[in-house]
Amino acid sequence: MVYRIYVEKKSGPAHEIQGLLHDLRAIPGLESLESLRILNRYDVENISEELFARAIGTVFSEPQLDYVYTDLPAGKAMFAVEYLPGQFDQRADSASQCIQLLSMGDRPLVRSAKVYLLSGDLMQEQLEKIKAYVINPVESREASLDLSKILQMQVEVPTSVPILKGFLDLDPCGLKRFLSTYELAMDVEDLAFCQTYFQQEGRNPTMTEIRMIDTYWSDHCRHTTFSTTIDTVIFEDDVLEKAFETYLETRKALGRTKPINFMDIATLAGKYLKQQGKLDKLDESEEINACTVKMKVTVNGQEEDWLLLFKNETHNHPTEIEPFGGAATCIGGAIRDPLSGRAYVYGAMRVTGAADPLTPIENTLPGKLPQKKIVTTAAAGYSSYGNQIGLATGQVDEIYHPGYAAKRMEIGAVIGAVPQKNVCRQTPAAGDVIILVGGRTGRDGCGGATGSSKSHTASSLETCGAEVQKGNAPEERKLQRLFRNPAASRMIKRCNDFGAGGVSVAIGELADGVEIDLNAVPKKYEGLDGTELAISESQERMAVLVAATNQDAFIALANEENLEATPVATVTKTPRLVMHWNGKKIVDISRAFLNSNGAEKHITITPEKPLSFAKAIPSTFAEGMMELATDLNVCSKRGLAERFDSTIGAGTVLMPFGGKYQLTPTQSMVHKISLEKGQTDTCSFMAYGYNPFIAEKSPYHGAYLAVVESVSKIIAQGGNRNELYLTFQEYFEKPLRDGKRWGKPLAALLWGFIAQKDLSIGAIGGKDSMSGSFEDLDVPPTLVSFAVSVGKASKVISGEFKEASHPVYWVKPTYQEDGLPHIESLEKVYAVISDAIDKGIAKAVWSVGYGGVAEGLLKMSLGNGLGVALQEDVTREDLFSYAYGSFIVETNGEALEGVLLGTTDQAPVFIYRQQKIYLDGIKKAYEGKLESVFPCNSVQSQPSIPVYA
Repeated sequence: MVYRIYVEKKSGPAHEIQGLLHDLRAIPGLESLESLRILNRYDVENISEELFARAIGTVFSEPQLDYVYTDLPAGKAMFAVEYLPGQFDQRADSASQCIQLLSMGDRPLVRSAKVYLLSGDLMQEQLEKIKAYVINPVESREASLDLSKILQMQVEVPTSVPILKGFLDLDPCGLKRFLSTYELAMDVEDLAFCQTYFQQEGRNPTMTEIRMIDTYWSDHCRHTTFSTTIDTVIFEDDVLEKAFETYLETRKALGRTKPINFMDIATLAGKYLKQQGKLDKLDESEEINACTVKMKVTVNGQEEDWLLLFKNETHNHPTEIEPFGGAATCIGGAIRDPLSGRAYVYGAMRVTGAADPLTPIENTLPGKLPQKKIVTTAAAGYSSYGNQIGLATGQVDEIYHPGYAAKRMEIGAVIGAVPQKNVCRQTPAAGDVIILVGGRTGRDGCGGATGSSKSHTASSLETCGAEVQKGNAPEERKLQRLFRNPAASRMIKRCNDFGAGGVSVAIGELADGVEIDLNAVPKKYEGLDGTELAISESQERMAVLVAATNQDAFIALANEENLEATPVATVTKTPRLVMHWNGKKIVDISRAFLNSNGAEKHITITPEKPLSFAKAIPSTFAEGMMELATDLNVCSKRGLAERFDSTIGAGTVLMPFGGKYQLTPTQSMVHKISLEKGQTDTCSFMAYGYNPFIAEKSPYHGAYLAVVESVSKIIAQGGNRNELYLTFQEYFEKPLRDGKRWGKPLAALLWGFIAQKDLSIGAIGGKDSMSGSFEDLDVPPTLVSFAVSVGKASKVISGEFKEASHPVYWVKPTYQEDGLPHIESLEKVYAVISDAIDKGIAKAVWSVGYGGVAEGLLKMSLGNGLGVALQEDVTREDLFSYAYGSFIVETNGEALEGVLLGTTDQAPVFIYRQQKIYLDGIKKAYEGKLESVFPCNSVQSQPSIPVYA
């Protein structure tokens, strides 16, 4: 029997209801919508009437806070929404687990839905508009209001995987039809390469083999674009050509003979610096899921050997079509990369890219979700996962540019650490066992890798549902606890996380020879065939390789954390990936063929000349300050950031916003190294750099300055200049076969390479995504630089002005004609800043960025409400131009080598050439710009505040 109840908050979920009402009323034609109510509906099966009655007031509701109904309240207009079959429903799963704890018996089957009760004079057409806004077909559907007789899904259990007969005999036209019929991500040359391989094998492939190869060779998993051989580059710009020549000379000096491609450009500086002895703390191994460096951590006064691991991850495609699940699994996937290296992840940074979220809903492009819905729902997904798993999100920022209407950018960057003695990497040997630990496999997630490798189309919302999953943060929290246990981590010879490609990639990459029993893979539900079991990306799973003698002990430790752990594969001597299902061999492919990454690809690139990226200078200081305050890339993001918990773990050194008013944003994420016992002063730093408005004009200047910006932010907070590392996030339009489109990533990578050599700081990791296109729209050329360093928490400095009557200096390098800093001058500036911080001369430091010196002065003033009296000789060009690599420094009164900008003032006002600009007026505009998207202030009437006089 199925039991049903409805639960409604007595006070109503005010924030959710008011926000949704506001959005719906903004849609033309829905002005007559008066109010709405939201009820949570629960259907429960396999439970006694008595137990259900007990659960109503203990699991499903809180009597003090909730109304409970057995029948749906009357209403003129209503509809219910439920997740698609197979999607993870955390509300239902948590309720089921709680009922099991209550009964100490079997877990019942629970399904949940949300019921929307609407009031107002609404016609059917208007109701359909509301449904279209509320229901994202990628993740959910309209649910029936009737009570189901049974909840258990009725499925046909498949017994075999088809063999693709006739594949060997397909002619070129037949291969193209095959590619289209099965909607593969590979191209026809890759498919022909597969055909040749199977002709040599003397058999037709199975469906599983083709789907698995398509996943293995996707741009997401195997960086196909980055591995394409560059045959010729035809330059229009001498500066870019010179950078390419420097790259070729460095290749020659290192004896590199492999083909020239983006991957080689992206990694060459690191190889060069390593040869020069400047990356001596790099920790290299066969496990390459996260950047890993050696460091010393002081614990209770004693130095210990530790490994610092960090990783940046994107979920652009999933978050574009299903923002909550895409963003949640972005941070979940990012965590699992350092986790596979046995690190405990303690800090996260979120950097995203979107179009204007203030765009009216009616202007949303066909086939797209409204920008406001994407940005708010994605923030809810990422913060929900991070807050549940217990991860401090130390910095949250969103970059706005019209190009991100093509496809959103969703980056999660994480950092973690582990005592070096707890990491015991070994070479796999025949007979070793591979254990699947964590969540079960479902149909959700099939096609995640190949989907992320395709450009977005108008039909993506309707066809990509299975590619995006809901994360289960509590399950991953258990994995973190298990891997933090030295007894468990020291048994692990090699580990891989279940990211894109599922079993086929996570287990297939652990050793050259692997034999997998797909029937042993735990399933969320019946009905999965061998192909789905092989390629589903289902979250919160790890593949752990251990010696056979340690199998039982490792499983016992996993069970102590309430984790399922199942042996699913063994290592073999034969270098082949073999999978069995239902007694049949459905995959049998040589490792050499898989590692070939498909047909070799070639391209001729014709990068275009860069355009000037100089900023327009406002006509007056007052206008310029107000323009900055209301610029989407300068204005307050506090309403966004405060959705994330930055204090989890009690290791956060700098809060996201500083000063007694907590309004000055912190430029770097700083955390103490996480310890289970003891005290430490050792901390890690992470910062990012990127300006899309420079990059769209000149991808190579954008990349160089992104590196400078990320490094400068670390320096500004007191990071160690001599222990800095980089990792890049590349995100570009789909390059197709267009040499000019290929020229954008080439230019960015070449100058990322030059920046690394100039600063002697290596990019030891990175992630590329080359699918940022929608119809005729493209994302701006994107190379986000993440800088990471270590230092002492006691030396960390924040950016808000501390006291009145202190001098404020602008310490800047000299600049070349094209706006890039001279490297010798920049290094001198870094030394001046580091010395001032170390000696206590600097009281506050700000790395100048997107909004120039003026932005820095504004944000430094907000934290403690201090003003600045500016020097007469400071020009508007000084204040509003780009000046990357320069710093604003408040000193303790001592002079500093640089330009004196002015003096801090107790009055909250900027004084510039006899004109007064009131901080309170600018603050109102600064905080109000995104208030309708990310509210951070209570709505109340406020007096009109003058901005200037």
